[in-house]
Amino acid sequence: MESAVKKKEENVDTKATLRRLKTVEGHLRGIIRMVEEDAYCIDIIRQIQAVDGALSKVSGQILENHLNSCVIAAIQGNDKEERQRVLKEIAEVFDMSTKV
Repeated sequence: MESAVKKKEENVDTKATLRRLKTVEGHLRGIIRMVEEDAYCIDIIRQIQAVDGALSKVSGQILENHLNSCVIAAIQGNDKEERQRVLKEIAEVFDMSTKV
């Protein structure tokens, strides 16, 4: 029963994530149109910032889901190498976020 609930939660998370990404996709198409139509630079920058913010939010939600599922499972599991691998991945994600 518990796995069915978890599967339903993952399905809802996936649908919400896809909905947000499709919204971002629409905004990005709008930015492309603005550039093609030589829109005011500041307006374009504001739209790019909005897309950046939306992508950051999606990224944060995906990371939170990963921490609450894969990482917890690895930490609670008996496989020491898997724990180290998952923790290394998280460290790499944070390292990359500071380089961007």
